[in-house]
Amino acid sequence: MKQTNDEFDKFHRKPLQVKAAQELLSVYGKPGHTEQISLQDSHGRYLSEEIQATHPFPRFRRSGMDGYAVRSEDTAVCSSDHMVWLDVIDEIPCGSVSDKIITAGTTARIMTGAEVPEGADAVVMLEMTEHREYEGRTQMGLKRMIESGKNITPIGFEVKEGEVLLRPGRRIHAGEISVLASFGVHQVSVYQKPRIAIFSTGSELLNVDEPLQPGKIRNSNTYMLASQVREAGGEPFILDAVMDDLPLAKAKVEQALQEYDAVVTSGGVSVGDYDIMGDFVRSDSVEMLYNKIAMRPGSVTTAAAKNGKLLFALSGNPGACFVGFELFVRPFIQRMLGSGKPYLTEWTALLDQDYTKVNAFTRYVRGRLEARDGMLYAIPAKVDESSVMVTIKDSDCLIVIPPAKNVTPAGEKVKVLLLKGNTL
Repeated sequence: MKQTNDEFDKFHRKPLQVKAAQELLSVYGKPGHTEQISLQDSHGRYLSEEIQATHPFPRFRRSGMDGYAVRSEDTAVCSSDHMVWLDVIDEIPCGSVSDKIITAGTTARIMTGAEVPEGADAVVMLEMTEHREYEGRTQMGLKRMIESGKNITPIGFEVKEGEVLLRPGRRIHAGEISVLASFGVHQVSVYQKPRIAIFSTGSELLNVDEPLQPGKIRNSNTYMLASQVREAGGEPFILDAVMDDLPLAKAKVEQALQEYDAVVTSGGVSVGDYDIMGDFVRSDSVEMLYNKIAMRPGSVTTAAAKNGKLLFALSGNPGACFVGFELFVRPFIQRMLGSGKPYLTEWTALLDQDYTKVNAFTRYVRGRLEARDGMLYAIPAKVDESSVMVTIKDSDCLIVIPPAKNVTPAGEKVKVLLLKGNTL
């Protein structure tokens, strides 16, 4: 429910819990437009249509190995003391179909993946056989009984005709591409990438190619956010940084909200005299959804809406900016791509060491996961201040530390949120 103007007072912000803010945003970002792209260009994109099996797979009885196609009943009397000899009437390489029928006393040499000929109900492994020429005939000898169905993959073993293979919102990786190719889907219907405008605010910012100047810093947040947008499945558009000028920021944001699916800004959301984004979202230009979250880092994380589009105003501190994106912007992009699981995956781990910071707000601590002796441990970054940038690169999770008045001890079970693009 939208808060009152009094609650949006610059110095008396009412904090929302993270889940409440996520629910507030969840009504935005429905699946968008679709497009057709080639299969070879589909890696990493999100499927926008249901894919059903147009035929069983495999669609013919397939040999599981190199050997001989036989009638199992012909091997019933085989034993170490009694070899049965069968006439070899054909050779079937992979990709060929035999026109011979396997009848009593006959067999066919067959290769892995080839279609099993009519009449055969088993394939004998090549290593189990012997061979001879007898009265002008090539024969295969066998001393072991083979049961019906042995080494044959039946029709529809993997997939039945009409079975749903992939659903909309599925991200396409190697396995999905294998499925699509197997069923002849060479043009893939995918959701268009959400177009996300990004710019930072602050007169202290330099372009990344500029030499350092006294009191200035390079604009790293913009490029970090662009990478996060790509990882989430969107298409980033880096706009020029905005100086501490409210009318200029207002014009740039409003223009961007017309042209892009969402706008993400970094900086200017605190309560200082030059925090222009904080002032902008309290104006009549947009509908402010919230301007404080009960979390560390990034309590000043802000969101607003205009004409159904979202403005995410994130903290200018790199650590807080990174966390704010993962918790709020990523789910928005994922919803636009049809994902049924837009939020970061939750696991439970044991805290590897004491966490000494105490706070009234939940902390989202950058950290890494480590498996030892069958247990999963969460190791907080040594330096996890909101303003610290360098530990982001070493983190594969966010460790969730609930509000606490005392030290959170090592060995405590904690929730961890897996950061996408990182693996154990």
